[in-house]
Amino acid sequence: MSLKEFDTVIDRMNLAFDSANNLGQFIAAGRILFQMNEFLPDDLQLSLEEIDDPNAAKSFILENESNLKIAIREYRESLMLL
Repeated sequence: MSLKEFDTVIDRMNLAFDSANNLGQFIAAGRILFQMNEFLPDDLQLSLEEIDDPNAAKSFILENESNLKIAIREYRESLMLL
């Protein structure tokens, strides 16, 4: 994935986090994060069950939001070095 493509995904992720935090739309945020699973460490990857269960998606996002943002930023930085 190119840096530009990844930046587009990051923009979508930030919108998803905003909608999750402001509107309670955790499933939408979970679906976007699920699309990014391959770029995340194993312990920060979502399962299909988590993105379809509102309580599980909410719990995962609230517990891991800062770690997810750090992991995504680190991956983006590695793309910049290529």
